[in-house]
Amino acid sequence: MAELSNGFNSDWNAEQKNKYFAEQAQRVRDAHGRNGNSSPKEELWPAPKKIENKLAPVSPFDPDLLPAAMRDYVLDVSDRQQSPPDFAAVASLCGIAAVVGNDLRIKPKSLDDWEVTPNLWGVMIGRPSAMKSPAMRSALAPVFAMQDRLRKDWEIAKRDREIDAQLQGIGAKDAAKEAAKAMKAGDTERARRLIAEHMEPDEGDSPCPRMIVNDATVEKLGELLNENRHGLLLVRDELAGFLSKMDADEYQSERAFYLEAYNGDGAFTYDRIGRGTVHIERSTVSIIGGAQPSRVAPLVCGAMTGARDDGLLQRFQLAVWPDDQRDWTWIDRRPNARARMSFDAAFESVQIFARNLEAPAVFSFSTEAQELFRQWMTDLQSAARAGNMPSALESHLLKMPKTMAALALLFELIDGGRDHVGVIATGRALDWADYLRSHAARLYGAGTIIAENGARLICDRCDQLPAKFTARDVQRKAWAGLSDKDAVSAAMDLLVEAHHVRGATIPSTDAGGRPSVVYEWNPRLGRARPNAQDGRRFVPAI
Repeated sequence: MAELSNGFNSDWNAEQKNKYFAEQAQRVRDAHGRNGNSSPKEELWPAPKKIENKLAPVSPFDPDLLPAAMRDYVLDVSDRQQSPPDFAAVASLCGIAAVVGNDLRIKPKSLDDWEVTPNLWGVMIGRPSAMKSPAMRSALAPVFAMQDRLRKDWEIAKRDREIDAQLQGIGAKDAAKEAAKAMKAGDTERARRLIAEHMEPDEGDSPCPRMIVNDATVEKLGELLNENRHGLLLVRDELAGFLSKMDADEYQSERAFYLEAYNGDGAFTYDRIGRGTVHIERSTVSIIGGAQPSRVAPLVCGAMTGARDDGLLQRFQLAVWPDDQRDWTWIDRRPNARARMSFDAAFESVQIFARNLEAPAVFSFSTEAQELFRQWMTDLQSAARAGNMPSALESHLLKMPKTMAALALLFELIDGGRDHVGVIATGRALDWADYLRSHAARLYGAGTIIAENGARLICDRCDQLPAKFTARDVQRKAWAGLSDKDAVSAAMDLLVEAHHVRGATIPSTDAGGRPSVVYEWNPRLGRARPNAQDGRRFVPAI
């Protein structure tokens, strides 16, 4: 008999796995001189390994990644809320990107006609109660304040129009009487002039201006974009639910819209029976929201396996997944008022400059900044196209030039630049590139979390399975994250690799069918306890 393989490899094909299980079963039969139906003694089992979530390391947030005008407020929010500064930093950048909208753009190349609209898509990934939503609300406070002012100004203007309409109506009645007298006198021209002078222009009701949306259909969002041509910011507390919805077949038209809206400068037309044809001249949308790791992992798997590899997930370029903050201290102090004033002023100055432009302004890099960006983009393209990384991560990196050009423009504007994008803003944007690449590596490695969580769940609920069970037995339970064949297979492979279970291949019967693998628990995992269905059972200690 061939020697038993030293270890299990989850990357093996079905034939290799079956061979491994058959070797295990034969070893047990040889050792015990029996047919293998009895549980082997503990000394024949290797020691089980602990199942842990293995996240790739990420770069910690460096306060110098933010311009001075925003830095102290972000750190103040992080300290008072005891949340990672990454969350408030990313949310604030998406917020100021929405303030700029499509009024300002940048040409990443000096001669090419490639232009970038600086809208940004970000996602804050963290466990429940990681303070994602409070950090986001604090970071977006200036944007909400701007929207409130726009709404109040609109309400005042609307009331003034209603008053003017009432007065116009009174004047129109008097004019009608005078026009009637003129008509009787045969002066038709004077009658027409009197009526024309008091006719109310049919301007219609101007819609209330918006900067933020939370939950809108693509049809309604299209109308809002036509009413607010600078662009909009989509804010979602739980962004993973929004993205999961986009996986459904009935939402593919919405998915197509968002894929287009990421560019920020494209038109989009949709046709509906009820609403007719709606043409959106400029689909400019920035997005920010939070997500839990367990909700993100399936989306990553879809991108990694090709099931949903259209680049939607990769468009969330400002995806941050910082390490959990385990230490907590009671902090009760007043917010840093000076930092908040500086933060608000940065948003205000950018908005005033952007909205006072007669036409969209296009910035370019300075000579030195252009060389920095050229060298960085050259290195990025070489690394991404080397063929030594997952295709989903490669796609993510290849979308980074738009993001870095947008960040360079935003940093220049925040620092007060109103002409070209200089080397300081460009260098800060490229520092973000290094920081974000580490978080992207963690994000696209998250597919393994599904297998790890599934394996742990199977261990937790082992008493609901037969003493010897198959992957099909697990799948029938339809436990969270284990309802499909691939997820169960990945979890079982991990359990085998960690020596929690051992599988034996059962040949097909004379009636046909495929061979099946039957698993049993490593007796070293825990103590035995009675089970109503299967007698004594082992409770894995994870």
